[in-house]
Amino acid sequence: MAGKIVRAAIVGASSLLGKELANELNASLTLVWDLKLLDAKLPDEGESVVQITSAGDEAILIQTIEPGAFDGMDVVFFAGASLSDDVATTKTHWKEAQAAGAVVIDAVGALEGEAGVVVASPWVDGLEAAVTTKVIVPAHPAAVMLSLVMTRLRAKWSEARAAATVMEPASQQGSAGLDELHKQTVALLSFQPVLKDIYDTQVAFNLEASLGAAAKVNLAAIAARIRRDVRAVAGEKSSRALALQLLQAPVFNGYTASVFMEMEDAISRVDVEDALRGGIVSVEAEEPGPSNLTATEQGQILVGVREERDGVAGFWLWIAADNLKLSAQNAIACAVKYAGLASRSKVQ
Repeated sequence: MAGKIVRAAIVGASSLLGKELANELNASLTLVWDLKLLDAKLPDEGESVVQITSAGDEAILIQTIEPGAFDGMDVVFFAGASLSDDVATTKTHWKEAQAAGAVVIDAVGALEGEAGVVVASPWVDGLEAAVTTKVIVPAHPAAVMLSLVMTRLRAKWSEARAAATVMEPASQQGSAGLDELHKQTVALLSFQPVLKDIYDTQVAFNLEASLGAAAKVNLAAIAARIRRDVRAVAGEKSSRALALQLLQAPVFNGYTASVFMEMEDAISRVDVEDALRGGIVSVEAEEPGPSNLTATEQGQILVGVREERDGVAGFWLWIAADNLKLSAQNAIACAVKYAGLASRSKVQ
C-alpha cells in the first residue's frame, strides 16, 4: 500500500507505554512507521527476548542500545514510566538521538526543564508557530485531560474556575507499579504481609494522598508536573484557575478525575456539554457515566456532566481516560504535528 514511511525508534519498547506506542504506530492509517525497538538492556541469558509484531506482520526483536542505534531515524520516542531507570535511560541517550538528526519525543518526561525543550499537546495548545525545537515532551496525560476541560469551558465563560481531584493509577508507574498492586491485593486476600518496594505503603484497597517516606513514587512531584504542564499547554490564566489534588488510587489502569467547575449563573448543562464535546473528548450519558474501565482502549477522554443543585453555580465533571493510550496518542500527535514528520517522510 502506498503511503508515507517514517523511520522511528522506541526506546523502552518493552515497557507498558512502549508497547502501547508500538501498537498505535502500527495501526496508523496516515503514515507507515518503520519501527526499531530498543531497550537499555535485554532480558537475562536464558529468558526469551520480547517480540512485537510490526507493520506487514513482521516480528521485530527488541535490541539493546548500541553506538549508531539512532542513525537514519526520523524520530526517537523515549517511553516508560517516570521511575529512576526510565528517566536515567532517557537522560543518557537523548543527545545521541538528537546528534543523529532525529526528532526526540520524550514521553517519560525526563527532559522537562532542559533548555530548548517544549512541553506540548496538539489537542489543546497554540504552539504551532513557536515550536522550532526538535526535542518535545508530550504533556502529562492528566494535564491533557484537565487542560482540554479548562480551555474549552473558559473559552466561553472566562471566569470559570475548577477544583480537581485526580486519581493516579498503578500503570502510570509501569510494570513495577502494576506488579506491586497485584501482589499487595493477593497478599491481603491471603492474610499475608504486603510488599511495599514501590509505594512504601499499602495502596491495595486504599486511597492515599501521600505515600511512604521510602516510596519510589512522589505524588507531590507528579502533581507539580501536572500543574506545570497545564500551564504550558493551556496558559497561565487557566492554570491559575485550577486547584488540584492528586490521590493514589487502588486501580490498575486509567486516570479518573472529579472536577467541580464553578461557573456563571444561568448556564445550562446542555451548554456545558456542547462546549466540551468534540475531537478526543466524548461527553457520556449521566448514567452509568464514564469510568476507568469503560475508558480502557477507547482512545478518548470520557466526560460526564452533573449540575450542582444546592444553590451553587457550577457543574460536577467526572472524567476518565486510558492513561497509556492517551500518552501514546499524544506522543505520536506531537511527532506528526510539531516535528513535521509528514513533510520529512518518503513516499513508498
